[in-house]
Amino acid sequence: MIIKNARVFTEDGSFMQGDVVVKDGRFDSVLERTADTDAANDSESQEIIDASGLIMIPGLVDIHFHGCKGADMCDGTTEALDVITAYEASVGVTSVCPATMTIQRDELLSVMKNAGDYNYHGGAHLVGINMEGPFISPSKKGAQAAENIMRCDYDYFCELQDAAHGLIKLVDIAPEEPGAIDFIDRVRGSVVVSIAHTAADYDTAVEAIEHGASHATHLYNAMPPLHHRNPGVIGAVRDSEKCHAELICDGVHIHPSVIRATFAMFGAERMILISDSMRATGLEDGEYTLGGQAGLNLGMELAECGFLDEQGVKLIGTTAETIFKAEDRQAFKDTMEKIGEPIAASQVVKNIEDGIAFTNKIGYPVVLRPAFTLGGSGGGIAHDEQELIDILSNGLRLSRVGEVLVERCIAGWKEIEYEVMRDANGNCITVCNMENIDPVGVHTGDSIVVAPSQTLGDKEYQMLRTSALNIINELQITGGCNVQYALNPDSFEYCVIEVNPRVSRSSALASKATGYPIAKVTAKIALGYHLDEIKNAITQKTYASFEPMLDYCVVKIPRLPFDKFLTAKRTLTTQMKATGEVMSICNNFEGALMKAIRSLEQHVDSLMSYDFTGLTDDELEKQLAVVDDRRIWVIAEALRRGVKYEHIHEITKIDLWFIDKIAILVEMENRLKTEELTVDLLKEAKRIEFPDNVISQLTDIDEADIKKMRYDNGIVAAYKMVDTCAAEFEAETPYYYSVFGSENEAAETNPQKKVLVLGSGPIRIGQGVEFDYCSVHCTWAFAKEGWETIIVNNNPETVSTDFDIADKLYFEPLTAEDVESIVNIEKPDGAVVQFGGQTAIKLTEALMKMGVKILGTKAEDVDAAEDRELFDEILQKTGIPRAAGGTVFTAEEAKKVANEIGYPVLVRPSYVLGGQGMKIAWNDDEIEEFIGIINTITQDHPILVDKYLMGKEIEVDAICDGTDILIPGIMEHVERAGVHSGDSISIYPAQNLSEKITDTIVRYTGLLAKELHAVGLINIQYVVYNNEVYVIEVNPRSSRTVPYISKVTGIPMVDIATKIMLGETLQSLGYKSGLYPKGKYVAVKVPVFSFEKLQDVDTMLGPEMKSTGECLGIATNLEDALLKGLIAAGYDLKKEGGVLISVRDSDKQEIIEIADKLARMGFELYGTSGTAAVLNHNMIATNLVKKISDGEPNTITLLESGKIHYMISTSAKGRLPARDSVKMRRKSVERSICCLTAIDTAKALANVLESGRSIDDVEMVDITKI
Repeated sequence: MIIKNARVFTEDGSFMQGDVVVKDGRFDSVLERTADTDAANDSESQEIIDASGLIMIPGLVDIHFHGCKGADMCDGTTEALDVITAYEASVGVTSVCPATMTIQRDELLSVMKNAGDYNYHGGAHLVGINMEGPFISPSKKGAQAAENIMRCDYDYFCELQDAAHGLIKLVDIAPEEPGAIDFIDRVRGSVVVSIAHTAADYDTAVEAIEHGASHATHLYNAMPPLHHRNPGVIGAVRDSEKCHAELICDGVHIHPSVIRATFAMFGAERMILISDSMRATGLEDGEYTLGGQAGLNLGMELAECGFLDEQGVKLIGTTAETIFKAEDRQAFKDTMEKIGEPIAASQVVKNIEDGIAFTNKIGYPVVLRPAFTLGGSGGGIAHDEQELIDILSNGLRLSRVGEVLVERCIAGWKEIEYEVMRDANGNCITVCNMENIDPVGVHTGDSIVVAPSQTLGDKEYQMLRTSALNIINELQITGGCNVQYALNPDSFEYCVIEVNPRVSRSSALASKATGYPIAKVTAKIALGYHLDEIKNAITQKTYASFEPMLDYCVVKIPRLPFDKFLTAKRTLTTQMKATGEVMSICNNFEGALMKAIRSLEQHVDSLMSYDFTGLTDDELEKQLAVVDDRRIWVIAEALRRGVKYEHIHEITKIDLWFIDKIAILVEMENRLKTEELTVDLLKEAKRIEFPDNVISQLTDIDEADIKKMRYDNGIVAAYKMVDTCAAEFEAETPYYYSVFGSENEAAETNPQKKVLVLGSGPIRIGQGVEFDYCSVHCTWAFAKEGWETIIVNNNPETVSTDFDIADKLYFEPLTAEDVESIVNIEKPDGAVVQFGGQTAIKLTEALMKMGVKILGTKAEDVDAAEDRELFDEILQKTGIPRAAGGTVFTAEEAKKVANEIGYPVLVRPSYVLGGQGMKIAWNDDEIEEFIGIINTITQDHPILVDKYLMGKEIEVDAICDGTDILIPGIMEHVERAGVHSGDSISIYPAQNLSEKITDTIVRYTGLLAKELHAVGLINIQYVVYNNEVYVIEVNPRSSRTVPYISKVTGIPMVDIATKIMLGETLQSLGYKSGLYPKGKYVAVKVPVFSFEKLQDVDTMLGPEMKSTGECLGIATNLEDALLKGLIAAGYDLKKEGGVLISVRDSDKQEIIEIADKLARMGFELYGTSGTAAVLNHNMIATNLVKKISDGEPNTITLLESGKIHYMISTSAKGRLPARDSVKMRRKSVERSICCLTAIDTAKALANVLESGRSIDDVEMVDITKI
């Protein structure tokens, strides 16, 4: 064979134009291009390959890597070596010398023998073994297993070398360890000795080199740094001309600047570039069954780096190979083509140019899906080149591997999901199939989803079911798997969108919709059980191999945060924005949809809740084309105006069947408005789940009269059972949903005591999973005391809606009418509202009218905490100070109060969670703006206006028995009052409180608890201002910090509170009154935000909560706990680069110390005019940056340059997207730049960076042992 016209790399390091002669599979010679060689080559009868325009280099040799494509050298199998050698050859590496890890003696011997016996099967040649450990230093072990580290043992080494048939070419040594120098003397000449994983100083390293060491493993890593007084190993290797040094050049381990400096110091001829790659190399994604995306990635990474092997932990469930086939885009494409499953035309790109080129080939629009992101982060649909560039550049930046899939857009096709299950024997079932009401183009997490599918014919259903089972079999998945399809509504054409070889968000929905516990069954399959051996937990008769059958309809609606973020874009795309979801069950779609709507708790209860009557017909038609969370309300308005189904379908691509069902609800609205309310009409309205208040609104009949008419005519809710088998077998687990016009299946029980626990509804900002934690622990505590437990909730994502948590589960909306129907059947002895957040608290009055006893703090005492006048009386009586303020209903009243007490003031509605509607106003104009926003929703309670005190905020969760209080701990917020407690970094125990202030807080908490007659939990927020303690607010219920403080103090707060509700006292439970002694650990709660998914939302923190989650860091000191918390929350704690600072006037003095600290650490400072002037005046060198309006270069171009790693922005004004400060903060989100909007957060971060500690320096804490 001759390879012609290549530019060939020669031995002298230059390139020549020539032809390469190949003989017997090897490169034989290189012929320089001449007319004579052309004639000679062409005259010979041999294969010719034209390499015009290409470069030929010798095959690369990798002397230090551990594995790739899901395989590892230490797997010790022929199959692993086959995978490694094949993959390495595919990327140009023709000879490999893979590295071992510090594993157990016998295992290492087995690995060596496997390599020694390995026969060449094609691919890269196995030319050696790099023995990385076990002869290393424990102090520099890195990812190596400490328990397997040993002193140098010549006899053991010889045993390993014999097993490997002499294949060990490098052996790593820590020369400072006992016996190391003697070992070097004995092995030199037979193997290369490399200095590695060592704490050696310069002299010790020089001695090792003099005795025969001639190599340094991954220079800089796992060794002392190069220091001008202590040059260490790096200096010793530099000084020896015979030493070579490895360098990891992945752009992560070593900064490019240091790589350049190292080449200058050592010379290129002594440098050896290595990959030190792990098992993940070549895999697009790394996931593991049962953990969701983050858990799966972590599981795979732990396996890839050898950690699980070192710890003797086996990775069970779906294999790495299967995950690779499903998650790697190319492997997935190959697999689908192999079994004849269609997928959309697509290509993985790593730069914008390739994305544009491929899109021009397949045409616009295209879907962009970044690799290694959750919830479609960074993705979207591009309709033109500018959109493509914008989305693609963002996606490439957010992708951990810098890859984005560009895919033919099939928006408008139906999106269908199948949840399937398979065991190791190949038994497969379909658990559930689901259909999105929104066509392809909206992330499934943001779409209304129906189960089972409603618009598929049997042929379509069976076609996709067969496809899903084919896929799960081909991938050899063991456990649950989710397959997403796009189906052409006009033909039987379909394509596979995605396969998730794990449990997913849809799995939770499918589990709750069917009663089939997907995660539990998947876990049992991972342990070796088969589907026909696992009993169905609901029927206790059938087995998990029995496919669920549904004789009802399930509807899921996402809970989107646009009621919080009024300036955010409401449009829905492939990037998920929902914070939670609700699910409803009914025996008809219309009823399920109506129940789901009123479950959202967004002041919506029907298809009339969003008012589009003010739009002209043309405006309405344009609104129909907008894909947002109000789309079904727009469709309803179009139907009211007589717009034809087909026209609505043409614009929205929503199936005609769903449009017809919405029309049925619209027709009922019209009938209730125009016809007399007969018994038959009322029955039909209730059958499709019109609530009494909506019927009252439409008929203009009092709600109480409608309720009486229902009861008089037996129109009451009946409860059907979720049994997984369409009533073919009797269910053992009572799991109910309501219908009208059917027989009741809810079994009547008469235990000694029965309690109703109200859940917290959908997860949303301000009311998250913390309240579900409380509801579940309360339920368990009641069960232990012998009570029958009943949970009412509507959130499929929660533990409380697992069918085996309570004795009975009602999957129902949390409204007064829906709960009353349950009360009428169950007749509970009491109800618990203090664990379900504001959702449950708001039902207190209604429950009392139903005659249900409220367990714990009484309703009138809850009101006393919220009612300004009543609470002021309590404060006056107890002598506890609070900020001056008043109650108002109008903007004029608010301005009057504000001017009396003086600006700034805190404006907030009553009875809200998460500070909804809460703002700090600095003038009359802002009062007008804020009161207007609050009053867009009718207020049943007054608006509170208080003097804003910028002091230190303190939070207390306490347990009260009516006499005594137990305070597990006092929490201190890093940010001063004015930032919502849910958005603040919170520290336990408080670090900066004097004994006097602490005693005052304990005393005030006791007084307030007694005056409010609190029984159970109480949460109080204080502000310490000018060395005085003021109360901000009191909540006689559980708070979002209860799980946090319970875990870090070891006090089971919910269990104790529940027992106190049942008559126990703190004393009888063995607890003393007062503040519980501090533990030895410091715990830091750090908020997590989702700003990158919500366009036009200002990231400036304030009194209204914006975070969507939180992380916990625990350590023996504050700095380490804060470090853990910040890293867990996603902060990239870089210790170099630029910092852009732009702070309001009131923060300018405090920023001086922070900026000085950052400058001394080596950060380059940049500032806007006012900030830069202050810093430069104080001798802190700061680069002046123009404002956006002053032309370029400005703050935006600086943020886009890549120079900035942190931004501190605390502007006094904000909110409106057009303002410079908001644009800067939004740009920081788009560029993944850490943006700090509170001066106290910036100070805390600077302290962490100054400590010089990294995550490798901190100890792990087992929270269960606290």
